[in-house]
Amino acid sequence: MVNVRYFPYSSPLGVIYVASTENGLCSAALSGMEADFRSTLRRVSGSDALRDDAFFLELKAELDAYFSGRRVDFMEPIDWLEGTVFQRSVWEALRKIPYGETRSYKELAQAVGRSQGYRAVGQAVGSNPIPLIVPCHRVINADGSLGGFGGGLALKRQLLELEHHKLVSGRLV
Repeated sequence: MVNVRYFPYSSPLGVIYVASTENGLCSAALSGMEADFRSTLRRVSGSDALRDDAFFLELKAELDAYFSGRRVDFMEPIDWLEGTVFQRSVWEALRKIPYGETRSYKELAQAVGRSQGYRAVGQAVGSNPIPLIVPCHRVINADGSLGGFGGGLALKRQLLELEHHKLVSGRLV
């Protein structure tokens, strides 16, 4: 059983729920209901999460800066409560994609030593438990099209545009 804290962050895109253990961030949800988020946290941690807005003041400042269009490298430590070794390697590779840049699924597969495994990498990207902060929205198809996103393509487009990407007809230019 792990002690988990969470807070709801009011972003320009809606409420984002973020959770942390004592060791680092463990979960985020870019949409959905608070009760569903807490239920997911209970499943992965084995305990009820407690709301603690004061615990997240530094992260709130980073999120404020991010949504103001300023470059932010989220500095919070991560506590992966779930995921295989392979998934965690993909999630760590996601953290290395700089603000304002993208990578294709193929490039990400090469970065984790699985050059032919871009479909498996895509599945791992899609199961990222800490979207936005672990920037899975920065992964696109090799042809510049957006690919998929758990929060929906409209949200992925908004996040990429916030990071100063130019999109034309659903493709990066």
